[in-house]
Amino acid sequence: MKARKLFYKSECRIALDFTYNASIIDALKKKLDIKWSASNHTWHIPYSIESFEKLKGLFPDVEYAKHPSLHADASAPKIPSNEATENIATNTKVNNVKPSTNFKNGVSVFVFTKSIAIKLPKNDTDTRFILGIRYSRWDAKQYCWIVPQYGQNLELIKSYFKDRITEFVVHTETESDSSSNKERKIGKDDLLIIKTTAGRLKLYFSIHPLLMKTIKNIPYHHWNSQSKYWTIPFAERFLADIKTIAENEHLKLIYEEEELDKEKKSRTSPYDIPNYRSCPEEYVLKLKELRYSARTITAYKGLFEEFVNFYNMVALQEIDETMITSFLRYLVIERKTSISYQNQAINAIKFYYERVLGGQRKVYLVDRPRSEKKLPSVMSEEEIGRLLNVTENLKHKSILMLAYSAGLRLSELVNVKIKDIDSNRMQIRIEQAKGKKDRYSVLSVKLLEVLRQYVKKYHPKVLLFESRDGGAYSTRSIQAVMQESVAKAGITKKVGVHTLRHSFATHLLENGTDLRYIQSLLGHESSKTTEVYTHITTKGFDQIKSPLDNLGSLK
Repeated sequence: MKARKLFYKSECRIALDFTYNASIIDALKKKLDIKWSASNHTWHIPYSIESFEKLKGLFPDVEYAKHPSLHADASAPKIPSNEATENIATNTKVNNVKPSTNFKNGVSVFVFTKSIAIKLPKNDTDTRFILGIRYSRWDAKQYCWIVPQYGQNLELIKSYFKDRITEFVVHTETESDSSSNKERKIGKDDLLIIKTTAGRLKLYFSIHPLLMKTIKNIPYHHWNSQSKYWTIPFAERFLADIKTIAENEHLKLIYEEEELDKEKKSRTSPYDIPNYRSCPEEYVLKLKELRYSARTITAYKGLFEEFVNFYNMVALQEIDETMITSFLRYLVIERKTSISYQNQAINAIKFYYERVLGGQRKVYLVDRPRSEKKLPSVMSEEEIGRLLNVTENLKHKSILMLAYSAGLRLSELVNVKIKDIDSNRMQIRIEQAKGKKDRYSVLSVKLLEVLRQYVKKYHPKVLLFESRDGGAYSTRSIQAVMQESVAKAGITKKVGVHTLRHSFATHLLENGTDLRYIQSLLGHESSKTTEVYTHITTKGFDQIKSPLDNLGSLK
């Protein structure tokens, strides 16, 4: 345990840093006036010699920060003087900084759910003040300071800058873009504004220099290259400025608001609860030891953290089967998560108690929900042809052709190496794909010709498709390329890069390829996974006659 000085709500306290332990907390509660600070993520006790002596009586090995303003000697704290200036967020000195007033321009403060953006003229005194706040940083892209929005940080900033603040904007949480965003079709002189449930404004419009310049001057603006729209934080002033430009430039303004799902709960974050617990180190080490992929480790870690913090005041070894079941019901009823998310959560929990702790499986046999039966979307051969023909960039065309001609997953596509292309045997080797399995797929003659042109022009070194810095090509970029080509080809159905894999399998089946060969080319472990394509193909439907047509004349 470590003790340090804490300035909390205009009062000096002694902060206690220790690993979560229920017995330690109980002992402290019995002897001391202990309180929890969610903003500082620590327990604290009164800043007095009496409290400090009681603490040493309970825990003789307690360590404390030796600071001249904190201790008069090596054994006990001294009551702080009124002249000491403390940083509330960091518990460190701010060197008695006094605000400067000699400024031509004021200070702009933009308050977000998890951060505070500060725009102000350059000044060494103010810079020292902001740097004194823990985790503050300079955002060169937005040209402003970013400070975490937790604890007393906002009150500290308001108290420091006071009447120098000429602009103060508060809005709700930042939007998280998802693959479900749909591209909107608008006219040349239209401006579509959508206020999202996340407190952002989506703006759809054709190229307009004045609008773009205005948007780029707003903090936390963002361009969604995949769905072709801008987003900015919602504020009445921002909305008024955009509307004024639309009126002056004679743009047709369309304003919409997304409906809020008030019943759905969001995932717990470290700022939502006290003593937020991170995923145990042995959990991550076990995942790495068993050679789980980096993607799986990230997913399992996040899922298990949500579980342990659902019971954040209960020791892990005290969580029983009934509590696990209650958590899974919470995911379905209150969090309204998908079936796949719930199944992943079950796997993450089972992994800890079965693999990390070596427990018996019988305790964790939780009924799993039945997955939705959805047929994958596929494109026709004619649509595939249109898609490739409108893709003019040679590199982009090569990527989409490879995805379709060999039936590759997106993760496999970005990891194909030059040496994996075997032009003698007309095969493509896919190494360590899903399930850590190697396999071979077919190499198209047409693709080989295009790849030779591509290699001659781009000169890749190791990976077939490399980024500018020589690493793997971004999956997001490939998805954006796909959506751009889909729009150009006039394909209205909802399709993505993975649709090319589904189309590959469906077209092979329609051309008479045996299902077992398709299973091998796709790398499916079970034949049942491949059989889904038998429900998609429409070949032979024109030869099937409905039994209704065999009936005689109907009245």
